[in-house]
Amino acid sequence: MRTRLNSSSHSVSSPSGGHQSVLLHEVQHALDIQPDDVVLDGTLGGGGHARELAKGLGSRGLFIGFDLDQDAIERTRELFRGLAVHAIFIVANFRNISTELASRDTPKLTKALFDLGWSSYQLDSGRGFSFLKDEPLLMTYAKPARPETGRSGADGAALTAETIVNTWAESSLADVIYGFGGERYARRIAKGIVDERARRPIKTAKELAEVVRSAVPARARHGRIHPATKTFQALRIAVNDELGALKEGLTAAWSLLEDNGKIAVITFHSVEDRVVKHLFAEWVKQGDGKLFSKKPIAPTREETLANPRARSAKLRVIQKISNTILHGSSNTKNKQIRPFDISGET
Repeated sequence: MRTRLNSSSHSVSSPSGGHQSVLLHEVQHALDIQPDDVVLDGTLGGGGHARELAKGLGSRGLFIGFDLDQDAIERTRELFRGLAVHAIFIVANFRNISTELASRDTPKLTKALFDLGWSSYQLDSGRGFSFLKDEPLLMTYAKPARPETGRSGADGAALTAETIVNTWAESSLADVIYGFGGERYARRIAKGIVDERARRPIKTAKELAEVVRSAVPARARHGRIHPATKTFQALRIAVNDELGALKEGLTAAWSLLEDNGKIAVITFHSVEDRVVKHLFAEWVKQGDGKLFSKKPIAPTREETLANPRARSAKLRVIQKISNTILHGSSNTKNKQIRPFDISGET
């Protein structure tokens, strides 16, 4: 069961009309941005969440945006034009929050958002995320010229989906496809991949999608979702070590969070939601945090009709507490924030 806020949700399109920000109203309500907040967005993506959160900041506030994709940084920069807000944009994986912020001498965080969905722009990135396109089978979030996935192959090169499907053992492929994708036909798909690569290497996303389609039973080829959907999800997670990065990024953000600060996370499938749920539960059990709502918040029917991609989204929010708060003492004020130039740092 998931909690729904009574107020309506609004998915907002980017200026290009290509990307809609999921659960935007709910995120704004939960994080309740104040003028002097230090706000982190760990996944800029289309920039829609970032812009709306930044609108709540004043001259003493600070926005910090992370993304591995330089294009996402540039999109968000463009969306921020005209906003009177101090901002830092960092081209890096959010798993590196601690080191990146330490090198910039930034104050502690008061609010943080991790939107784990991937934007429509990534489908058009030419890196093999779409099983409908004849693209190189990369699935890396960073551009090939700047691989920074946090994982590498045996030769030290950045790990790609092409490497996995053409070199990993059949049993390993099956484990990844089932474990990260929840694919019921994982073993059949893994065998199909191994049989196909014995004839010729699998080089493109479209080729892989056809292998998967051929491997599953006939009844599974014409369902509501493409039969390769879960396999592509699993490979993307494996290539980018998404679950490892998620644990490290959330733990780092929690350690940098001021008392009374909040972290919001939007997930889109059960594998990543489980990681968030367990981390949040651990912090609550330790007496360091409290949940914004007992159940995750789901999009309204209005939003899912307007944006079908939102249907699987879940929003979880946790607030950091301390012994001083538990004993009724007031929380300390945010530190004075030195000004940053939005046009300066990337």
